[in-house]
Amino acid sequence: MNVTIYDVAREANVSMATVSRVVNGNPNVKPATRNKVLNAIEQLGYRPNAVARGLASKKTTTVGVIIPDIASIFFAELARGIEDIATMYKYNMILSNSDQNKNKELHLINTMLGKQVDGIIFMGGDITEDHIKEFQSAPVPVVLAATLDPTNTIPSVNINYEQAAFEAVSKLIENGNDQIGFVSGPLDTEMNNQKVDGYKRALREAGKEFEEELIFRGDYTYQSGHDGFSELVNHNKKPSAIFVASDEMALGVVHGAQDQGYKVPDDIEIIGFDNTRLATMVRPTLSTVIQPMYDIGAVSMRLLTKFMNKEAVEDQNVILPHRLIERNSTK
Repeated sequence: MNVTIYDVAREANVSMATVSRVVNGNPNVKPATRNKVLNAIEQLGYRPNAVARGLASKKTTTVGVIIPDIASIFFAELARGIEDIATMYKYNMILSNSDQNKNKELHLINTMLGKQVDGIIFMGGDITEDHIKEFQSAPVPVVLAATLDPTNTIPSVNINYEQAAFEAVSKLIENGNDQIGFVSGPLDTEMNNQKVDGYKRALREAGKEFEEELIFRGDYTYQSGHDGFSELVNHNKKPSAIFVASDEMALGVVHGAQDQGYKVPDDIEIIGFDNTRLATMVRPTLSTVIQPMYDIGAVSMRLLTKFMNKEAVEDQNVILPHRLIERNSTK
């Protein structure tokens, strides 16, 4: 049977209110009494019930974190940033994997709320009207991390994806490339639409024509990058450079090129996006846009703590800096 606060009070011969004060760190307890209660807790193996405490205090010091893929290096780095700040502010974290499935995402939001979390950090792809309704009706604050809300009404932490894509493609143009392919992520998300906008702006400002056939719609997987390269190089206007919306897909592009006898960067230049550890594991090492994943996670959690503690928030939509790092996949 579970040990209760009543059992501890009986063992220590004190009131349940005294046990509660000790458990919650209240200083108004005599040292001798505190020691008696702590000894009883240790002897009985008592563990406070966070949900029960939350019902009384209206706080569980627990936050829910919903991410698309726990196995992803990108999201793992974000989750680490969230956890470090959560620990600093003495919050526990419940982590759930959504598989970027809308129905599962909506279900997990309600599951988190059922667990009495004090706030939610959400990472996903396509933020629909249904998502926004759930976020706005939630009794606790919600912050989006590396996720864009088309209405710009939900607090969020991101980088400027349009500008980042613009800078990456502009670099490939500076290097003398006339035909530049783009392996994008799913185009039903605001983030990828912004990357496409940056790609188009770089071409337009360089006086180059946008070619629809030079965009391959990937799904962030290595295989879609590999497939994307094969499709792009078989077009009449074969690209001499490819901008890729994630590092994992960029690895697929690099290996797809090498499998077909192309030399990177001599025959084709490649720039990725995110600067995950994969960028330095591939050969040649990958030029990529640095998206500060850990910082996005950390700032998201800090923003959430401000909302949970009703602190002043100057800007609920935070844009962090990015930069392009050049390695050996570009000239």
